[in-house]
Amino acid sequence: MAKTALVTGAGRGIGAGIVEKLASEKWNVAVCDLKSVEEGNAQCAELARKYGVEARYYRADISSASDRENLVKSVAADFGALDALVNNAGVAPKVRADILEMTEESFDFVVGVNLKGTFFLSQAVGRYFAERKAGGVIVNIGSCSATVASISRGEYCMSKAGVAMITKLFAVRMAECGVNVYEIRPGVISTPMTSVVKAKYDKLIAEGLTLQPRWGYPEDIAKAVAMLVRGDLGYSTGQVINVGGGMDIARL
Repeated sequence: MAKTALVTGAGRGIGAGIVEKLASEKWNVAVCDLKSVEEGNAQCAELARKYGVEARYYRADISSASDRENLVKSVAADFGALDALVNNAGVAPKVRADILEMTEESFDFVVGVNLKGTFFLSQAVGRYFAERKAGGVIVNIGSCSATVASISRGEYCMSKAGVAMITKLFAVRMAECGVNVYEIRPGVISTPMTSVVKAKYDKLIAEGLTLQPRWGYPEDIAKAVAMLVRGDLGYSTGQVINVGGGMDIARL
């Protein structure tokens, strides 16, 4: 029987790459995003056509308690079971601003999705896993910004540093339930979110920002997710997988 993965922020970018990869490995996929129902249904229909899996779209805002509750209940009911959660949904500040100018509105928006949403969706799925008693996997998509300070988007950095701790907390709590928890920490990945700073990172990569001299792509992250939900690192939990072309290595 095929397993089911719930992937948030799966309508584009890294999330779309993840559901594409999982579907290609015969996972049923619950695609969660905020794009229109028509667009989401079309994406899922294409996944089902290409890979012969079940794919369903759920329009939900993970910063909303009612949306999270309905999402988990609906996915479990529609697919009969849920085996993996990939917390990929994330937002950047609408306006990049120096931390001396950052607004509370921007802070609340970014932290509400990236940190609060990730924590409480993990809590809801963690409770489901604990009650089901059949194991499971949680994969959090973090960011190199968890450890690299960027003063023009401090709220994003803080939110991703929090995701790193969410990974540790749930790894400790869920171990007794046979649930492994991981963080994948992307570097500079080519997505709609980073398209607005393409010239900046083209220059930095050319100057040696990454050991491997190229942008990362959603499929780079997707391959790492597939490895983790398959159980290839079964005797490992609470760990960070850096997928950034070596940019995390400190150099002189």
